[in-house]
Order: sequence, then structure tokens, then C-alpha cells
Amino acid sequence: MLPTVRAILDLPVLRAASPTVLGGAQRLDTPVRWVHVSEILDVGNLLSGGELVLTTGLELEKFPEESASFISSLEAAGAAGLMVELIGQRPRSRQALEKAARSASMPVVMVEQRVRFVQVTEIVHRMIVAEQLERVERARDVHEAFTVLSLESADTQRVVEQAAAMIGASVVLEDLSHLVLAYAGQRVSTTELLQDWERRSRTTPFPAHTARSGPEQWLQAAVGVRQQVWGRLVVPMPPAALDADEDMAIMVLERAAQTLAINRLADRDQRELSHHAQAGLLNALRQPRGLSEAEALARAGSLGLKRSSYYVPLVFRSALPAWGSPILPVDPFAGQQDERELLERLAKGLKSSAGTALAASIQSGSVGMILALPARQQEETTLQVLAGAAAGQSAEVTPAWIIGVGRMQATLLEAAAGIDEAAHVAESAATLRNTGKLYFRATDVRLRGLLALLRKDPRVQQFVESELSAVLQADAEGKGEYLELLGLYLGSGGNKAAMARSGYLSRPTLYARLRKLEDLLGVDLEDAESRTSLHVALLAHLIRGQ
Repeated sequence: MLPTVRAILDLPVLRAASPTVLGGAQRLDTPVRWVHVSEILDVGNLLSGGELVLTTGLELEKFPEESASFISSLEAAGAAGLMVELIGQRPRSRQALEKAARSASMPVVMVEQRVRFVQVTEIVHRMIVAEQLERVERARDVHEAFTVLSLESADTQRVVEQAAAMIGASVVLEDLSHLVLAYAGQRVSTTELLQDWERRSRTTPFPAHTARSGPEQWLQAAVGVRQQVWGRLVVPMPPAALDADEDMAIMVLERAAQTLAINRLADRDQRELSHHAQAGLLNALRQPRGLSEAEALARAGSLGLKRSSYYVPLVFRSALPAWGSPILPVDPFAGQQDERELLERLAKGLKSSAGTALAASIQSGSVGMILALPARQQEETTLQVLAGAAAGQSAEVTPAWIIGVGRMQATLLEAAAGIDEAAHVAESAATLRNTGKLYFRATDVRLRGLLALLRKDPRVQQFVESELSAVLQADAEGKGEYLELLGLYLGSGGNKAAMARSGYLSRPTLYARLRKLEDLLGVDLEDAESRTSLHVALLAHLIRGQ
């Protein structure tokens, strides 16, 4: 960082002269870009801002009444400060300078002993040049580090960790739906970092360029290429909490965002980040190593798992067409594709249930899941939905996936520990003859099914945010009635009379609120195309949030 006026006054060459700050003490931490020595009063037009002006004040001795205008001209030119050397009996200069300095906004310093200005200039300029060289070297280090990560196609977590280490602060990567894809904590607990993340994120505007915004002053950078932005990198900490200066933090964040975008282009599978994030968390929950329940819930919540009363561990084990002969897939790539398709079907199936889940491949041929349920009575129904989702559209008697279910637990970590039990159940069941039909339900392939398949697509997320930004913003601010009203209105097919007859609201109140809703959304709700667009966006939002 550039030396400040305070740091310069602390140099031995000046400290020996016992400098006195006559005014502007509140600006002593102003950075100094250069040192300028001048004996003329009309020096403002020679400055470009950030200079510390040194003078012997001989001209002020001749024209003490010019002290105030002299200081004002330096302030107008953006000078960092003024140092005046007053030696001997110079009462007129002193009194005029002291009076003018009282109202100065920049530091005005007086020294009454001889100071070698050339020595001060040499030392400060050396400090400035050294800082500039250091900044160039830091920029080179940042460039080299992220270039290596790009060439190695480093995973998302590694890039985020590198950015956090260089900035010296926590960094979070989220998608356009405000779900956390990766994070690296610095000096704060995971619980504190990710607590209530979606609400905090929605109330933080997305600036057009890398900058700070929102009530918590988050520093953020867009992640993506040109118009294909799919997320943002966030430093949810104030400038004072950073090890690096603000410019350095911005440079690191932008370079990290570029690396993530480049690496994403190398792998077009846009579902991979979310799957990878859930797999990493699921493995961490199975081997917690000091992970607390609160931290586990915060991390899981940032990936869409709702805090619930009960948690059930499940494992889906692949099987041969011939019932009772479990094997690993012959083609590992085909097996991975089957697992991805199963994860998509399970996620889509969960949208029509009361549960949320974390699900990921735990080994070749096996997919683990932690299912969160608000009530014990919903376990059987939800398992039937999952069995149907696992079966997909197949009409074959022999299931492609065998489901092992662990014991229901009251905590997330206990359920994660039960994954091994569920895996054992699945492997054991695979050795049995067909003892009966698995529960299954046909997957919804209409609009809800399509949106469930596309819910991770940034274009769909961007569409949802564009259509519903106003009501989602209001919901984040505690005005959830607009989102509810929109859902009821669209669910009734835009029939206001039917809504009024249902007893939801009196007819005048309902019409008044619908007019407010139209003003908030900026659309005509009587227009069929507008209703269709809003309905699709709302369905996509609800499917993502379940």
C-alpha cells in the first residue's frame, strides 16, 4: 500500500523535527502518491492529486493573509497534505497558518526545525516505487497461480480456496438461484458464514462490475462469459476484515472468476458443480471429524436441504436385469451416466413430495441420499415416490436400482452415519429373489418435469429471477403475501371471481391487492402470455426451492 501522511511523519528524519499537526488530523491516513517541494503559492495547477507538498513558507511570511487561500487551492487540487517549515521568529506566518489550518480538511503540519526536504523526498519516493513494484509482483503471482489452475482444469473448490487464501477472507461461489456451490472460510465458522444465506444473498444487488453492494457490503464478481453469467463470487466481509487491500482483493476475485468460467467451458455439464458440491458435503458428513450439527445444517441448507424434524439415510444400488445378481457396471462411463440420470430422476421425484435431500454417488454403482422430512408419517409416502422415480418410465418387473433405507434419525449427522447401514441393506436385498413390487410413481413429464430437469440451467434461473425479481425481493424483505397471492391467482387460471368466492379475500380487497401486484411486477395480469410466463417462472422457483 502507498505510504500515508501518518507513516511519513513517523520517519526518523521528520520525527526528529517534532512535527505538529495544526489541522486535518482526521485525514492523516490519506495515502501519499508523490512528494512535491514548492516555494510558490500558486502551485495547485501543478498538482494532479495525492501529493504531499513541502515548503519553507517564505512566501507565506511575505503574504500571511494568503495562508487560507493557499491551503484551499491545495485541497481543491486533491493534495494529500501540506508540511510547512517555520524556523526562527516568524509569528505572523505561524498565526496565519494556525488559523487557516483549523478549518482545513487535509493534514497541515508545521515543523520548527530544519528538515532536509531532499532526504524526505528520496525516502518517500523509494517507498512509493517499492510499493508499486510489490503490487506488480503480487499481480504476477496472482496471474501465475490462476493460470496454473486453468491449465490443470482445477476443480471449483480449489479455485475458491486459492482466492480466499490470497485475499485473506472467506469467499463463496453461488449460482443464479443463490445456492452455494463452493466456499472457503477464513476466520469465521461455516455456521456464521452460510447462516440464512439465500435471504442475505437475495437482498444483495448484483452490480454491473466488480464492486461492493448490499446491506452487508459484499464484494462480488460475476462468473461467466459475456452474457452467459451463471453465478457470482462473493467476499461477504467488510474491507477492514481483508488481509489484502481492496484493489488486490478485486484483482484476485476477477481472476478467480475468469478461471472458473474457463474451467466451466472445458466441462459443459452444468449439473456437475451442484453434484460435486453435494458429493463433497455428503462425504464430509459421513466422516465429520469435528463437524458440529449446526455447521452441518448450515452447509446442507446452503445446498437446498431444509432443516427438518427427521432425516432418513438411503442408498440406491444398481442391479442386473436378472433379479438378485448385483454387479458393478462393465463400462464405468456408462455407469456414471446412469448415476447422473438417477440423481436427476430422484431430484424430480422429490419435487412432488414433502422432503428435500442431499444425494450423490458414493461409489461406483451406488448413490447415497439423506432425506429430510418434516413429519414421521410422511416417510412411507416419500419412499414410494422415490421408488417410482428410481424406476423411471421402465415397465420391466426387474428394477434397475435397489433401495436400502437406514433408520430415521433426529439429527443430520446421525443420519449421515447411517449411510453405511443403508448400503448394507441395499447390497443384502440385491441377493434376494423377487419378493414383491417396489413402490413406484410415474415421473411427471409435463411442465413440472421439464422445469425440474432444467432447474440448474443458468438460463432458466436467469429467467426466473427476471420474471419474479420484484416479488422475490419483497419476499426476502418479509412481504411474502405477494408471492402467495401470485401463486393463488395463477393457480386459479386468473379467475378473480373464483378467488373471491373461495373466501380468500373480499372482492374489493382482492382487486386492490392484484393492482398492487401488477404495479410491482410491471405487467398486465389480464394478458394470457404474461400469466403463462409468470406461471412457468413461479413453478421453476417452487421446484428449485422444495
